[in-house]
Parts: sequence; structure tokens; C-alpha cells
Amino acid sequence: MSFQAVQLQIQDHYVVIDNGLLQMTISNPGGIVTKIQYNGIQNLLEETNEEDNRGYWDLNWSDAGSMGTTGYYERIAGTNFKVIVEDDEMVEVSFSRTWDSSSTTKLVPLNIDKRFIVLQGSSGFYSYAIYEKLMESPGFNLPQTRIAFKLNKQWFRYMVVADDRQRDMPLPDDRLPERCQTLAFPEAVLLTNPVEPEFKGEVDDKYQYSSENKDLQVQGWICKDPPTGFWQITPSDEFRSGGPLKQNLTSHVGPTNLAMFISAHYAGDDMVLKFADGEPWKRVFGPVFMYLNGLPKGFDWNWLWEDAKQQMFTETESWPYSFPASEDFPASDQRGNLSGRLVINDSYSISDDDDYAPADGAYVGLASPNESKSWQLESKGYQFWTKADENGYFYINDIRAGDYNLYAWVPGFIGDFVSDTSISVTSGCEIDMGDIVYKPPRDGPTMWEIGVPDRTAREFYVPDPDPMYVNKLYLNHPDRFRQYGLWDRYAELYPNDDLVYTIGVSEYQKDWFFAQVTRKKDSTYLGTTWQIRFKLDNLNQNGVYKLRLALAMVNQAELQVRVNDVKAEPPVLTTGLIGHDNAIARHGIHGLYRLYTADIHGDKLVKGDNTVFLTQTRGGSPFVGIMYDYIRMEAPPDLS
Repeated sequence: MSFQAVQLQIQDHYVVIDNGLLQMTISNPGGIVTKIQYNGIQNLLEETNEEDNRGYWDLNWSDAGSMGTTGYYERIAGTNFKVIVEDDEMVEVSFSRTWDSSSTTKLVPLNIDKRFIVLQGSSGFYSYAIYEKLMESPGFNLPQTRIAFKLNKQWFRYMVVADDRQRDMPLPDDRLPERCQTLAFPEAVLLTNPVEPEFKGEVDDKYQYSSENKDLQVQGWICKDPPTGFWQITPSDEFRSGGPLKQNLTSHVGPTNLAMFISAHYAGDDMVLKFADGEPWKRVFGPVFMYLNGLPKGFDWNWLWEDAKQQMFTETESWPYSFPASEDFPASDQRGNLSGRLVINDSYSISDDDDYAPADGAYVGLASPNESKSWQLESKGYQFWTKADENGYFYINDIRAGDYNLYAWVPGFIGDFVSDTSISVTSGCEIDMGDIVYKPPRDGPTMWEIGVPDRTAREFYVPDPDPMYVNKLYLNHPDRFRQYGLWDRYAELYPNDDLVYTIGVSEYQKDWFFAQVTRKKDSTYLGTTWQIRFKLDNLNQNGVYKLRLALAMVNQAELQVRVNDVKAEPPVLTTGLIGHDNAIARHGIHGLYRLYTADIHGDKLVKGDNTVFLTQTRGGSPFVGIMYDYIRMEAPPDLS
């Protein structure tokens, strides 16, 4: 099959790229996508929006020293247009802007180069950007940057985030004041008078459609007539912050489609990029692929999603792309590879015949060295992740040259493996790490445990939503935690006393509420105290028992641990005020992972009945609280 050569038209105010399959119009020199023609539709983007509110890169930034995740909003507009590549097979164009310290306009202190690529015979277009902070530019914070597309609401009504997360969506008009009621936060509304009556009584909230990076390779929208799809395909996570478990927005009512690169959602200020004066930095975001597919009228539109998934596999197998012209995007032969085998040394969970067990299904990754020794909080550099096979072998390919720490975590075990020294990856290198031993935190045998160490609270009890506040997609759904208002169900289930969990009797799937939230009394939200009751047949009064507390999420909370005396001072453990994960309000089942250990001296325990008190001391909001991942009590090593 022969395809039309890619054609480029440069006009006074627009740049038009046409490859015979699609035609896209970009503002000149701003670099805003204003029009996409495809499959007989004159514009896939919303033409009632202003031109700079259709297809754009944007960011949020703030002054150095400020806290939080808000600040100045900037829709990135170029001031200089340049043709990078123009031939029959490919057009790559650049829309750049240079930061000027003398400018009266307050802009983020970055040089930004936005690129768009159209290939011959390709049903879609690519976009990437190079952000550069020069040494002489001032410090600042960067909480978020992304690409957004506002699609035509006349055509795109059906949204797809995953196989089991897809549905017809309300219109943006349904979020107007006369058609909805704002709920506990502005993103969540109850649809009271929607244009389409089928949506009446439903809750709409963009955070209900968030996904983890590891599950966020393709998502988008479908027009059913004519059958047309608009898909955002992310072939690699290397340029996203926060690693495989970082949660990001996807698509939502608009119809809006997002490609998130940096965000502080489900993490808060801890994940905001913070640059000092005189600190240079450069990073390439993307390329990501905006894939278009279509069928003639009357054909089955469900095929579009299946085709988009196949295209996603094609794109990921082609990574790193060979065609971007920027020298800041290294090709495969300029990158390095790393391999090895991860094994686990945990004498209390491995049979006596073996010293080590293979780290089956471990997540193994490289992230830039950082003071916190945390891949979760690392946002300035690139990350590269893979999953180990059933024997613990892992292979990380096409790594950008640079220095990295090696990290790993293993489902079923607590804690993180972190390499003692940094690893230097060079162009063309093949690094074999050999066998790497991870020794999870452990001092003694397990006396009892609650939950599964998987870094989420998914396995615990998630209640049905209030029938007044339902998203129909999540009824009888594995992601039932995404329903609105579940925090209020706790006080309904426990109207007078807090949760009590009895080891050997209670079942965590039914009896451990998924989040330790606050309790509303009159107009005040108060902290709560949960109890874990257990029996001790043998007691070592001179030994130290270990209570391991793996937390899946914390939001403006303080956890205090006491044993057998709810008023004891000081507590056995206090975390102090921690966390800005906000996963309770944003329908997540986890935020940042945290691990604490409480040392419980044997003289605080008794033979027979004992109680651990978990007090979350902070109040003031329904969204303050803790999600537990896993809790384990270990006996002293000499008491089996």
C-alpha cells in the first residue's frame, strides 16, 4: 500500500500538517493544536472553545520556598516556530520559547521546546517537549505538567480508560450550576438536571477515573457515529514521575483527554519538583502518541478500543522511537541495558531447606539518586521499571545514560530494596548485577497479621456507596472504592464505638474498614481509635515484640500506637503529623507507601488478652485519615 507524502503548509498564524489520513492545524508560533480533521469529521476538537483551549501543553508552578501544590497556571505558548524535519516520510516542527529575566510577564523560569511529529502512513501524531532550567535562572517549584485535549462534545460521548472502565459520559453542560449540585469538593458534583436524563442522580468526578502509571498506556474516547476513536498512547513511563504506582488523571467529562507527566495527585507537596537558584536541569517529556482510528458508518464501534490496544503494543515495542530529531532524545543504541536476579532472604517465611526464595513478580527499577532514597518521591530524573519473572530474573532495557539507584519491592513482603551504591549507565553498556539479595524487615516469627502486603488497602472492607451518590460504572465493580462519599459510611457502620478487630475471629475482608477516617460529631470531625485484640499463650517479658505497620496512604494524620492502655503516655509509637496523599477524597485505594515499626517491650504485654490501640489523633475534615496496607506482630526471635 502506498501512502501520501506528508505535507507541511506554513501560514501567517497556523501550521498545517497533512499525511492523507489526518490533517492537523497548529497555531503559529504558539504551538496550540486548534483543529484535527479525520474520518470525515471536520474537527475532532471542541470548536466552541477558544483556540488556545483545544489541544495544549500546560503546567502549574510556584515560587521557590512556597509549599503546597498550587501556584501559577500557565498554558505554554511558543514564541518561535521552526521546521526541524520536512520530507515525504516525516514532518517534525518546533514551537519554543526562551525564558527572559527582563520580561514583565511572569512565566516559569524554563526554556521550553514543544515538538509535533506526523509520519507518513501513520494514523495519528506524536508530541514531546524539552524543558530546560539554566544555571542562571532562579529557583521555583513545578507541581504539574501535561498535555490536554478538549474533544468535540458533539461527537465524543463514550470514554474508555480500561477494559472494565468504560461508559457513556455526561456532557460538560451537565456540570453547569443549574444542572448539578457541588458536593464536598468542587471536582465532585451530583447531576440533578442533566441534558440526558439517564445520568440524573449520578456523581461525576474526574478523580474516579484515575489510573496507576503501570496501567496507563492507552485511554481515550469514542465517537459512535461515524465510528471514530481518539486515543492517547504512552509507550514508556520513563518520563513520568513517581514510578509504576503513581496515580494520574486520565480522561474525564469535557470530553477531556490528558497525558500527565508530573503531578502531585495522591502524594501532595512531597512529590513537587523543587529547584534551587543556580540548579540546572533538563528533561524530555514524551513522545506520546495521539492515535486516531475509524470505521465507515454502520460498522461496530467496539472494534476501535481493541484496535487501540493493539496499537499500544506496537508503540511500546517500538520504544525508544528512532525518529525524534532532538539530540536530547537518545536512540536505543545510545542507551544501556541492565539485568540480574532478585532473591529474598526471610528466614521466617522461607522453608528450612532454602536460604533464599526467588522474588517472583518483584517490581525492579532505576531512579535518579536522591536524598530521600525513595523512588516514590523522585521527580527530577527518569525512571525505568520492569517486573521480575517467577525465578526473580529481571531485564531493564534502553536506559538513558546516567547515574541511578536500583530499587525493588516484592508483593507479599514489606519494605523496599535500595542499592547501597549508585549504578552508572553508559551508552551501549550491558550491566549484569548477578544475584541481588533483599532482606525484608523482620526480627522474629509472625504472631498474627492483618491484610496482604501489596501497598494498597484494596483487600479490606469497602462499603456500598450511599444510594444518593452513585457512579453506575462502579456498581458491582472490582474498583468499588472509586465511589463517592465512602468516608461517611464509617460512622454509619460504627455509630457509637470505633472498630474492634479480634485476631482469630475477625476477617480483614469483612471487618477491617478500608480507611481509618474521622468521625463527625455535630459539626466537628474527630480522630478515631481502632483496637486489635489478641491472645498471648507464651510471653517473653524481657524480649522486644515488633509491630510492623505498612501504611498505604496518609492524609494530614497522626498515628499513635499504645498497648493495653489507651491513655498511656508516651505512646509506643507516634508518627507525628504526616501525609498529603488525599486519596480518601480522590477515590484512590492508596497514596504513598510508608513503613513504621513499633517496639513493644514484653513487660507491656500480659499472658492472655492484649489490645493494641491505633489512634489517629487529627480531625477537622472528613478526608483526614489513614489507609493500612498490612499489619504484623512479630515475637522476639528467641520465642517461637
